[in-house]
Amino acid sequence: MHYLNESHILLFLIQLGIIIFLSRFIGELFRRIKQPVLTAELLIGILLGPTILGRFFPELFSTIFPNDLIQQNMLETVAWIGVLFLLLDTGLEINFSSAWKQKGNALLIALTDIIIPMIIAFIPCYFLPASYLVHVDKRIQFALFMAVVMTISAMPIASRILHDLNLLKTDLGYLTMSALAVNDIIGWALFTIILGLFAQSVFNIQNVLIILLVTIGFSFLALTAGRFLSNKSIDFFRKKNLPEPASSFTFACLVGVVFGAITQKIGIHALFGFFIAGVVVGEARNLKEETRSIISQMVHSLFVPVFFVNIGLKIDFISNFDFFLVSLVTLIGIAGRFLGAWIGVTFSRVPKINKALIAIAHTPGGMMEIVVALMAMELGLITPPIFIAIVCSAVFSSILMGPWMSFALKKRKDVKLIKYINVNSGIILLEEIDKYDAIKNIVSRISSYVKNINAQEIIEEIISREQEYSTAIGDGVAIPHVRIHTVSEPVLVFGLSKSGIDWNSPDGKSVNFIFFLLSPSAINDLHIEILSKIARKMQNKDNQITLLQAAGIKELTQSLKSICD
Repeated sequence: MHYLNESHILLFLIQLGIIIFLSRFIGELFRRIKQPVLTAELLIGILLGPTILGRFFPELFSTIFPNDLIQQNMLETVAWIGVLFLLLDTGLEINFSSAWKQKGNALLIALTDIIIPMIIAFIPCYFLPASYLVHVDKRIQFALFMAVVMTISAMPIASRILHDLNLLKTDLGYLTMSALAVNDIIGWALFTIILGLFAQSVFNIQNVLIILLVTIGFSFLALTAGRFLSNKSIDFFRKKNLPEPASSFTFACLVGVVFGAITQKIGIHALFGFFIAGVVVGEARNLKEETRSIISQMVHSLFVPVFFVNIGLKIDFISNFDFFLVSLVTLIGIAGRFLGAWIGVTFSRVPKINKALIAIAHTPGGMMEIVVALMAMELGLITPPIFIAIVCSAVFSSILMGPWMSFALKKRKDVKLIKYINVNSGIILLEEIDKYDAIKNIVSRISSYVKNINAQEIIEEIISREQEYSTAIGDGVAIPHVRIHTVSEPVLVFGLSKSGIDWNSPDGKSVNFIFFLLSPSAINDLHIEILSKIARKMQNKDNQITLLQAAGIKELTQSLKSICD
């Protein structure tokens, strides 16, 4: 029998300290150069693992990361906690209600972004040489697994880049994230089915149908009854004034544990349970954006780095690197996801100018692709060279997305915000302390000089959007917006609240600067450009200080003219 002793604990703390310190330090450097932190965490694992440290300094490597089962299991346990909470956090990011509202376009894009990549990936993977396969007699299952892996898009990375480019809170951002949400749910369901197929000695269509029905049944119950109970529970916490975010986070963890245990027991996988738990808890209307942000920061600053660094500690990336395989998987992954989303956007009711941006947002593989691949390798379903090819494909596609999307954005025309602000009536000093009162005040002002609009309908639509997805973007800025068919050109109103208004902002800060945008339904591209330009202008701290220091409406108007010209 093996026992945990003090030397195990001491070495574990040293390992954990090295991993967290390097992840934070190098991760911040990567963040500053607009690269995914995931890349930094994998790089640290490669540097500390058998690829670099073990190859050039084997004694030091064996001292810090000895080949001891107890020591390895301690780090492995923390890593698995990390991946479970990563799936929980990914689910929290999914706004199922918004995705359902856009079910036509979002479902179409998600389906083509699953079917097309699967077709593109299945054929070349089926005909790979036998040396790349663990089970030569399971070519169909292997090709299906690779096809499913190639459909999984990196929703967190897409969200981060859309946020950095000031597109996340736009209609384009909502549609993109909704399509990615549907893609994630269907993709993870398919993955659990493929896992079940690998577990079978022979391909059995009856067993496939059973796994499919169980997965659909569990998902349906979770997303209906589970959502209802989750919403009621979060409401109860708020009414009883229980400490936040501790209460919501504890509840999310418990739901994840219960769902994970259920899915593991019925043979799907605990990861799928945690993912669905995140979706269910994330649907609670009273779950504040700040709470989501705190949960995400904790998961990504502590648990997730251990998981991805631990990948590099397990495998030698040099000896298992296959250039042909890496090139093939990277090509079919990026091309398949891009083409799938492009075809979906082409057949949906989305302006042509947005096609490239939505398709590019679906190209990164990212964290989930690596998680799926690692599980498959540890279960003996794929070889290390296949795993490394999937990791390299995920990293390269994640790095590529930011510059690629920035290039696509340069094709758009620049806009002058002041052109759409009525300098006589469209600038307001707000005294309200409630965001819904502020919205009503602004819409009332708009109705006083813009004809043919129904103020009550606009208020109801804006409030409905705010209840589902806050339009606060952080740093004291909110951009509520709506598109209607009764106006011929965009209308922009600026409201300043010097005392600040609680707007359910992701950073928890009060909102001082409210840009309310009303635009025609037919001008999606201009609508997005205005929202993006506002976000870019308000990222400048000097602009914020200038507006806050304005003594009255006259001075505020002059300041706004200089900033928005």
